[in-house]
Amino acid sequence: MQLLVDHPNLVFFGLFAALLICLEVGRLLGRRSIADPDNGAHGRTSAIDGAVFALLGLLLAFTFSGAASRFDGRRELIVAEANAIGTAQLRLDVVPTEAQPALRDAFKRYVAARIDAYRGIDDVAGFEAKLAVANELQKEVWRLAVEAGLRADAPPSVNMLLLPALNEAFDLATSRAMATQMHPPAVIYWMLLALALSGAVLAGHGLASSGRRDWLHMVSFALVMSLALSLIVDMEFPRLGYIRVDDFERTVIKYTGAE
Repeated sequence: MQLLVDHPNLVFFGLFAALLICLEVGRLLGRRSIADPDNGAHGRTSAIDGAVFALLGLLLAFTFSGAASRFDGRRELIVAEANAIGTAQLRLDVVPTEAQPALRDAFKRYVAARIDAYRGIDDVAGFEAKLAVANELQKEVWRLAVEAGLRADAPPSVNMLLLPALNEAFDLATSRAMATQMHPPAVIYWMLLALALSGAVLAGHGLASSGRRDWLHMVSFALVMSLALSLIVDMEFPRLGYIRVDDFERTVIKYTGAE
């Protein structure tokens, strides 16, 4: 599965070729069935064809809808974390002046580490290592914020305003990390692939009544199915394929000032 995710072109062209092959196999089987005078089953299998295509359409609809929903959810988490970081950054002003430089420096390094982690998410090991660095900086920011709130010259607003804002930012950081792992089980994709290939065989079988290859319908079927399946995979992994959230993330960071 990871191989397909890392090579989006392989997903599309591999599916396109496999579907064309299955269409041709189905057409050849259909021609053989028509040529056999003892085979009276040809033309009476529409119920089976309909059931397979109905199941394929249902599974496509559910997986596409789920992928689009998770894609939007990841973008919403980006906005939510950026807003939380921006709020926490503003509330650093309530910290006593003497405690602000160290806290601002730690917070700035934490935000930079968060941004840097998601720039290299295609490298799983590197992504986890960078998240670990951000988590350590998170602990440092929290420690400095608590210490600032315990100072004798600290107003009550430090604990009332700053700590909840930091806690929200840290919680959203965890939610974003977990969102990168939220995908349907791999068996769903394999089942979808098996249904698509089976549907191609049945579609080719239905085209067998024509003496020549119907390239228009064969290519159209393979193209539409491969586009739909590769689009689903792209939306499920929006930092590895062609449908990405990187540009959206940069825009959010720019306008919320979460840097």
